[in-house]
Amino acid sequence: MTTKTKMWHGLAPAAFDPASIDDETRQVNDLIERTLAAFPSLHTRSDVAEIRREREEGRGPFPPLVLSSRATVREIPGRAGTVKLRIFAHPDPRGVYLHLHGGGWTLGAAHQQDPPLEMLADTCRVTVVSVEYRLAPEHPYPAGPDDCEDAALWLLANAKRELGSDRLLIGGESAGAHLSVVTLLRLRARNGATGFAGANLVYGCYDLGFTPSMARWGERNLILSTPIVEWFADHFVPRARRAEPDVSPIHADLRGMPPALFSVGTMDPLLDDTLYMHARWLAAGNASQLAVFPGGIHAFNAFPTALGRAANELQMSFLAATLG
Repeated sequence: MTTKTKMWHGLAPAAFDPASIDDETRQVNDLIERTLAAFPSLHTRSDVAEIRREREEGRGPFPPLVLSSRATVREIPGRAGTVKLRIFAHPDPRGVYLHLHGGGWTLGAAHQQDPPLEMLADTCRVTVVSVEYRLAPEHPYPAGPDDCEDAALWLLANAKRELGSDRLLIGGESAGAHLSVVTLLRLRARNGATGFAGANLVYGCYDLGFTPSMARWGERNLILSTPIVEWFADHFVPRARRAEPDVSPIHADLRGMPPALFSVGTMDPLLDDTLYMHARWLAAGNASQLAVFPGGIHAFNAFPTALGRAANELQMSFLAATLG
């Protein structure tokens, strides 16, 4: 444990002790829960397009978006048409980071994380490529994973020539972490490709049939709840397919995966997804680091707290160290 950040590397009983949650984290969690309670929960709403418009316009519980003038957009060929990439180029990159955004396969967009991605590009000296993959329910499984795989294949073929480095990293948050693992598995199984040096996997959902922490969480809304994740999953893929490894990678053969950092907070309904996936990653013979943050809710590192900063700094340190 590091006292300053309240972070545990690996498993330790104290990491899950409520007494380990610092006052700032408790206060911010309470504020977020009260704020979300003033709005209809996602799972009670049917107009996904309106939810997306609210986010773009800064309505609802989240602040207005901050866009970067530095970002450029490039279109590459994909199996279903073009795939848009939002790029933060570094003039002298040590590597290229393929970023897959979160949002439950239904919400979110590549441009909605401009500030942290721009910071990551500068801090780690990498070019960041974020994928504008297709979203459910308009484009259910396998559309989103297909776009992410196509982007990864394009990087494997073109990153050195087009972006200045063929040292590739991959990562994302929530659904983006899920899509990162699915992409790595597809590259290995379908294309024989193992060209990614590391994976930054942040509070991902790896079992759409639900791990115990997800199934038992209930309706308490701390960004996620059991009904909210059910709402996301119902948009994304039929229930009959959720045990397939391409949908729930917790069930996959994980041999030959790159070194990974798994990060999660103890008040995230998806806690077990990260704990289980870290263990399976190790059992398959891969290098894996686990970082557990007491009191961290889903998306906790998006908020300006000491806990969130510690998580983001750890991720950037991992990516930089992976590049050597």
